[in-house]
Amino acid sequence: MNAPTIRPVILCGGSGTRLWPLSRTHYPKQFLRLIDDFSLLQNTLRRLDGLAGLGRAIAVANEHHRFLVAEQFLEIGAPCEILLEPAARNTAPAVASAAALAIREQPEPAPLLLVLPSDHVIGGVEAFQQAVRAAIPHAEQGALVTFGVTPDRPETGYGYIRRGAPVAGGFALDRFVEKPDLAKAQAYLDAREYFWNSGMFLFRADSYLETLRRFAPAMHDCATMALSRASRDLDFLRLEPEAFAASPANSIDYAVMEKTDHGVVIPLDAGWSDIGAWDALASIGQSDENCNTQRGDVLALETSNCVLFSEERLLATIGVSNLIVIATPDAVLVAERSRAQEVKTLVEQLKRSARSETEFRHIVHRPWGSYEGLAHGPRYQVKRIVVKPGATLSLQKHHHRAEHWVVVRGTARIVRGDESLLLSENESTYIPLGVVHRLENPGKIDLEIVEVQSGSYLGEDDIVRIEDSYGR
Repeated sequence: MNAPTIRPVILCGGSGTRLWPLSRTHYPKQFLRLIDDFSLLQNTLRRLDGLAGLGRAIAVANEHHRFLVAEQFLEIGAPCEILLEPAARNTAPAVASAAALAIREQPEPAPLLLVLPSDHVIGGVEAFQQAVRAAIPHAEQGALVTFGVTPDRPETGYGYIRRGAPVAGGFALDRFVEKPDLAKAQAYLDAREYFWNSGMFLFRADSYLETLRRFAPAMHDCATMALSRASRDLDFLRLEPEAFAASPANSIDYAVMEKTDHGVVIPLDAGWSDIGAWDALASIGQSDENCNTQRGDVLALETSNCVLFSEERLLATIGVSNLIVIATPDAVLVAERSRAQEVKTLVEQLKRSARSETEFRHIVHRPWGSYEGLAHGPRYQVKRIVVKPGATLSLQKHHHRAEHWVVVRGTARIVRGDESLLLSENESTYIPLGVVHRLENPGKIDLEIVEVQSGSYLGEDDIVRIEDSYGR
């Protein structure tokens, strides 16, 4: 018998505010390279390599992150259908739209959906794949399978799953339990009948939709209608906004798994972590002999039990312990390690103060490439702009600023009013205030320019787009 088709459904939402200042609103933790040279999102798909019957992945993302998702999957050569949510409605409607898409593409036999958050770490890839294989027969028979992480400590930050009667490779699902206090968490650990709720699932696409229709008919109808009315935009499939926004918001746990009597939990002991805060990195094997977790250019003398991350600068410590120190080009976080969860509160206060450091990283990614702020002051700022080969910025103008461009690397094709210019390295041009202009990279290597802006207002919203290849 042939192995069933498994369609990974990668949930790309989430903000990861407890990992600030690396994680930002427009570059959250799933896009970060925290463990190795691949992002958490990329590793979510990479750890499926070798599973039999693996089909094309479906990534569910929001508008702001769509180009980041596309670029990161392109980097690892993984074809992926990217489904865009027009509004945040939690996981149950998102997966329902993905299920409807999978059935539309393969009505018979209905594919299995392997639903995976994009921001988790799993060290034991083979153990994870074995758990998936153990879940497949149950899912083929119509069960809704979740993966319960075997707990190794009394964790109060996770929800729990209580197991029921044994089944092949796992247990019937008895019930979900909310995040406990420490005493209850210890009791759950001692009882050996509880698992951490991983938020990962495997089920037939039609089984999920049928169960959702039974327990949450309005959600089912809105999510499937949004898919039926979806429109194609470049590499993305946009769910119809009105129908999707009308759906009630709820998670898979609450909308389906807590209500079904066909639930199965498969134990998972594979070095799982959701990296919920900076101190979690030490629990996944990233610590040295002094229990320090380090990444970047770090020198730690007489330092112990610290989390030390640095981007583009030297971070040095002497004689400290139990600290979190995260250094980025535009922000530095120093906190007691025991208070890692409170970073979220700090970010909320920064947002109330309208601090831009919560929104963007120092390198801001765009569909055509990226830009990085180098210097700024009254009436001026300097940026490094990188344009990918073949990419083009929008045809645009500004009401409040003029721009000087110097080509550092590559070749630039520039529209400036009625002129068309071709500039190479060490050549420059000037874009006066109000003049329509466009920047393009016609070459085979990255185009790098230094841009000096001057004017009375230098905000990113002073852009009047006349034409844009990316539908912005």
